[in-house]
Amino acid sequence: MNAAAIKVLVIDDEPPIRKLLRMGLSTQGYEIMEASSGKLALERLAEGPALIILDLGLPDVGGHDLLRMIRARDDSVPIVVLSSRGDEAGKVQALDLGADDYLTKPFGMDELLARMRAALRHQLQAQGERPIFRSGDLSVDLVRRLVKVGEREVKLSPKEYDLLRVLVQHAGKVLTHRFLLKELWDELTDAQYLRVYVRQLRQKIEADPERPQFVLTETGIGYRLRAAD
Repeated sequence: MNAAAIKVLVIDDEPPIRKLLRMGLSTQGYEIMEASSGKLALERLAEGPALIILDLGLPDVGGHDLLRMIRARDDSVPIVVLSSRGDEAGKVQALDLGADDYLTKPFGMDELLARMRAALRHQLQAQGERPIFRSGDLSVDLVRRLVKVGEREVKLSPKEYDLLRVLVQHAGKVLTHRFLLKELWDELTDAQYLRVYVRQLRQKIEADPERPQFVLTETGIGYRLRAAD
């Protein structure tokens, strides 16, 4: 993906963080826009950023409230949230409100770049969903409902396939327990049901289910399917 024309809006009230992101992302060819408050962020949203990096701790408006406002104006722009360590409830709420991913401060630039690429890929995939998903040895044909690991065809139960299909449709993105329960069951709210099916799915598609390479756990939050190749 060519980053040269990609505008990134950095919303953070800390000048050192904005400087770090401006320097780190500019060297990768991204065009950086900055906002130090929620008010400025909403004004700069009109300039059409292709991706937003949002710090939840802003001085003038709550990060989750700003996330709601952004999503009300643009429901597709990828948003990567920056949060404090240990704030699992805040991360879950941000993801449920429409954030695509999160990073915990302090973070490494390489990790941020990887999350940004995954969020941008997911947006492109959502706009024109590919019928065949491939990640490593795993391939999923969404038209023929055919799942393979290498040359081995994998037989899944209907609910296992539904779980994998939702993960494939959002590959690379963190999906909360609540989101997955809502997608797979109309009224269930107990995440234990979800854990059972994740375990069964891993038994069938992972070389070592105890050290999964495809269906990854985001502790206390949900699951993420490894992004497509």
